[in-house]
Amino acid sequence: MWLILFGVMAALACFAVVYLTRGFHRFRVLERLGEKHRLLSWLLALLPVAGILCWYFFNAYTMLVVLVYMLIIWVLCDLTAAVIRKIRKKERTRNYAGGAALLISAALFGSGWFFAHHVFATHYSFRTEKALFGKPLRIAMLADSHLSVTLNGSDFAEQIRRIRAENPDLLLICGDFVDDETTKADMLEACAALGTTVTDFRTFFCYGNHDKGYYSYRNFTVDELERALKDNGVRVLQDEVVPFGDEIALIGRCDRSAEDRVPIADLAAGQDGACYQIVMDHQPDDYAAEAAAGVDLVLSGHTHGGHMFPAGQFGLLIGANDRIYGTERRGQTDFLVTSGISGWAIPFKIGCISEYCIIDIVPDAAG
Repeated sequence: MWLILFGVMAALACFAVVYLTRGFHRFRVLERLGEKHRLLSWLLALLPVAGILCWYFFNAYTMLVVLVYMLIIWVLCDLTAAVIRKIRKKERTRNYAGGAALLISAALFGSGWFFAHHVFATHYSFRTEKALFGKPLRIAMLADSHLSVTLNGSDFAEQIRRIRAENPDLLLICGDFVDDETTKADMLEACAALGTTVTDFRTFFCYGNHDKGYYSYRNFTVDELERALKDNGVRVLQDEVVPFGDEIALIGRCDRSAEDRVPIADLAAGQDGACYQIVMDHQPDDYAAEAAAGVDLVLSGHTHGGHMFPAGQFGLLIGANDRIYGTERRGQTDFLVTSGISGWAIPFKIGCISEYCIIDIVPDAAG
C-alpha cells in the first residue's frame, strides 16, 4: 500500500514539474519575453521549479512533498481564478492565481517549518480511583525524535533541560529515538543528555520501528545504541513489566514489527486490580487488545500527529493506526498519542506540532 502511495506521489511530482513551469511562465514578464525569446522565457520559468527540485539534496521525500503540495495549491488557485473570471465574464489579464499560489505556499511551508522545529510542551491530566501511593504521578513522555531531521544531539539535550524543569517522576521514551540517518555522534550526545536525568527521575525506553535501522549505512549498531542508553541510566524495556511497589506497573512493549512480540494480555496478567498499569507501545494499533487487558494508560507515538495533512487520515483509512493524535478512552483504558518531538524525513509539519508531553495522573483521594 505504501509503495503504491509513493508511486502516486512520484507521478504527481512529475506532473507538478510541468504544471508549475507553465504556471510561472504565465506571469506577464515571462509572457512578454516569450514573444521575442520563447526558449529563454521557458528556461526562466523552469528556474524556480529547479529550485524546488533542490530539496532532493535534503532527501527525495521532501522534494516530492513540496512538489505535490505546490501542485495542489496552484491547481486550486487556478480553478478559483477561473470561476471568478467566469462569474465576472472577464479574460485573464494578470496571473493573480500564480501570485496567490506562491503566497499560500510560502505561508504553508513557512509555518510547517516552524511547527516542525519549534517544540511545544503539551500537558495532560488523567484521574484514577487507584491509590498511586496517595499522591499524583507526573510523567514526561516523548517519542519520535528521529535524531538528524529537525533535532541533532545538542538540540535534543536542550529539550531534556526543558523537561527537567517540569520535575517529572518518570521520563518515558516511546520509540523512534534514532533513525537510519542519525549519526553516532548525535546518538551519543543525546544519550548523554538523558544521563543527566538519573539523579532526578527514572528514564525508560521502548523500541520503535526505526530504532533498529532498516538499512546498513548507519554508523552504529543497535547494540551500541542500547549500550549507550544503559550507560546513561536508561532502562530499555522489551516486553517487560517494571513494578513500583504494589501501586504502579510500567509495561514496555516491543514494537509491532517484532515477530515474537508478547500479547498485551500476557504482560498485564497477574497484576493486582489496584495496580495502575502504564503501557509504552510505540505504534497505536492494538487498542482493542489493550482495552480488553484492562490496562489504565497506553502511551504511543509513531504517527507524528499525521505529519503532513492528510497523511494521518490515510493511515486511519487503511487501518495502519487506531488513532493519529490526542486522547481517547475505551472502557477503563486511556490512550494518548503524541505527535512527536520531531518527525521522519520531512522537515515540515502541516496540521500538527512537535511536542513533548507532561502527563499528570491524579488519584481521586489526592484531589
